[in-house]
Amino acid sequence: MEHELRMGLSVWSIVAIVCNSVVGVLILILFVILYKACKVPSHPEILPVFTAEPEPRREQKYLLSTP
Repeated sequence: MEHELRMGLSVWSIVAIVCNSVVGVLILILFVILYKACKVPSHPEILPVFTAEPEPRREQKYLLSTP
């Protein structure tokens, strides 16, 4: 015990710090995955369906409607 007190941190305290750091990094990765997953819509049928004929642009609509 005297040897551990003179060195400052013991081996087990360094192991605990490393393990806690690994757990912290894994939790951070989990939050990043959850953040990105929340941005993806959960119902794909709500997404707009693209038709074969594209709609005319706004400029074209205005040009076609003028007399």
